[in-house]
Amino acid sequence: MPISAVGNKLRAAGEEGFTLVELMVVVAIIGLMSAAVVMVMPDPRGDLRLEAEQLAARAGAARDAAIIEAKPTALLLGPAGYGFSRRTRGQWVPITQKPLEQRAWREGVRALTSREGEARVVFDSTGLADPVTVTLLRDDMRIRVRIGPDGAIDVE
Repeated sequence: MPISAVGNKLRAAGEEGFTLVELMVVVAIIGLMSAAVVMVMPDPRGDLRLEAEQLAARAGAARDAAIIEAKPTALLLGPAGYGFSRRTRGQWVPITQKPLEQRAWREGVRALTSREGEARVVFDSTGLADPVTVTLLRDDMRIRVRIGPDGAIDVE
């Protein structure tokens, strides 16, 4: 048997498995990929901006309902969530059908209004409203939803 053939057999027998450097490179790549996945994962509590935009959209729907039905509609804001009611036969009746049913704030969300305690924003049959600013807070994020006297709703 030639010497070069013996050397190849020895080299082939010694190349079983991976070197420490190769294993470290693979571990580093897996670590970088894991970090990238964690960074792009959405917050399981939901986006605070989405919460503010949903509040604004539902408030807009309440304003529109007040105009179309020619009945005052109110947005009730509290520490636990918000809901809507409609003035019917001289009293406020909670609305239970979508999209104006009661909603709880998502986990970790706090709401502060420009009024003390619970706030009521009444949209009259022309769409005018009692102005209010609602500030939604979670961790270090803060988003404001403003309802103007003309019924305009802005998310800042």
